[in-house]
Amino acid sequence: MNPETPANSLTPRRRTVVKVAAATAALAPLAAVPAHAAAGPAFHHGVASGDPLPDGVLLWTRVTPTPDAVPGSAKGPDTEVRWEVSEDKGFTRVVGRGSTMARAASDHTVKADVRGLRQATTYYFRFSVGDVHSPVGRTRTTPAHDAAAPGVRFGVVSCANWEAGYFSAYRHLAARTELDAVLHIGDYIYEYKSGEYPSAENVVRPHEPKHEIITLADYRTRHGVHKTDQDAQAMHATHPVIAIWDDHEFADNAWSGGAENHSADTEGGWDHRMAAAKQAYFEWMPVRPSTEGTVYRRVRYGKLADLHLLDLRSFRSEQAGFGSGEVDDPDRTITGRAQLDWLKSGLAASDAAWKLVGTSVMISPVAFGSLPAHLLEPIAELLGLPKEGLAINADQWDGYTDDRKELLSHLRDNNIRNTVFLTGDIHMAWANDVPAKAATYPLSQSVATEFVVTSVTSDNVDDLLHVAPHTISLVAVGAIKAANRHVKWLDMDSHGYGVLDVTAERSQMDYYTLSDREDPKATSSWARSYRTLSGTQKVERADAPVR
Repeated sequence: MNPETPANSLTPRRRTVVKVAAATAALAPLAAVPAHAAAGPAFHHGVASGDPLPDGVLLWTRVTPTPDAVPGSAKGPDTEVRWEVSEDKGFTRVVGRGSTMARAASDHTVKADVRGLRQATTYYFRFSVGDVHSPVGRTRTTPAHDAAAPGVRFGVVSCANWEAGYFSAYRHLAARTELDAVLHIGDYIYEYKSGEYPSAENVVRPHEPKHEIITLADYRTRHGVHKTDQDAQAMHATHPVIAIWDDHEFADNAWSGGAENHSADTEGGWDHRMAAAKQAYFEWMPVRPSTEGTVYRRVRYGKLADLHLLDLRSFRSEQAGFGSGEVDDPDRTITGRAQLDWLKSGLAASDAAWKLVGTSVMISPVAFGSLPAHLLEPIAELLGLPKEGLAINADQWDGYTDDRKELLSHLRDNNIRNTVFLTGDIHMAWANDVPAKAATYPLSQSVATEFVVTSVTSDNVDDLLHVAPHTISLVAVGAIKAANRHVKWLDMDSHGYGVLDVTAERSQMDYYTLSDREDPKATSSWARSYRTLSGTQKVERADAPVR
């Protein structure tokens, strides 16, 4: 897929700084993994769909043709796999069928890019080999491009570390059958060796392979393990997933030429590792394959919302050191020139009521030591410090202030309204205004808003410090909000997910938290809701979640 064409038209590591309703009985048949004789073909990794269109959707599965054909093994014969799409889960009204090959060369994963479906319609799908059927999946197409869609609702998740806990957030999203899709904003897997993050004594369930993943076989194996998780299978079998990657699909703090968690001397060339990681990602995720090796693209929900999805790892410059004035260097980029131009032109041309931007790292500035702009800039220039204050995480857009300034100025100068950034990565939940000039906010205008979801399982501040919730974070939250007045809400303690509900009048994020990431039966509860009213460019608290 050409990223220039909308998809619907066919220096410590961050983790040491601060990166830090069960499914209903009706859904159980969709998520169940069939138990077949070991000698025959089987669908041990469930089914999935993604990247929906008004007339189609991408379907995914992985077949195990023989017992030795495990993920990453390169074993097992090429096998023909049939697929069916139906208007009912009993498959009495089949509207499409076809076949494809599951090959060892693609780790026996298969994709069917189905077209000819009706807009804004729920369908059911399954795969089969011989008389062996996969679980049944459920998916949904998008409204027509020019349709006046009354609303759209997404689940939003990020940062699911297998070793840190169970994926209960996925189970709770699977139970919400009213969702149009689930947005996965990055860190679907983690690359670390077992016991590195979290430390060995805090591992809830060990990685496979146990070593740090580097080769194509390694990445395939790690993806395969994640697709055996029952909650992940339930989510994928119930909703189309629209996914982008962040760094841990490759290695911690990845950039175009390397990563903090990569040593060329002992782990080989970065280009080979990134190519292996991308190949495994496109094989194992319900994302349309890209000849350009990127995931930036657009998905449109009628005239209500354009969803612009970014790739902030493939093209970025190396991260600057803490406190370095290099963050302001105009030659450094987080997006790359082509992607930034693509985003700017897409935002300017969009006739949708809402412009949603999926960004794997936070765009809102979070800095300390900010002075009024007329004082800060000359002092920073003399001292070689960042002109927008000392950023606490230069892996975010804070480390690439020229790209951010260009994008936000574009929103302001072209009067582009109702832009909402949807973000993960930082293992905390935030609701922010996005100011054109942070140092003078709120006197200077907000040009967009941002909703950040916390992690599914990955360590937050309390987990990293091994302290009870709110023992340290209350002080930290107060300090961050005092220095960054555009931050309206911040939860540093919880794990969970978000539900974004969009109508013509407002975009609202409902934040949900899990009772215990180490409990496979963890419950979910509503924590807080924030919304942006159309035309305001500001977030405000909402009294209740959308029902």
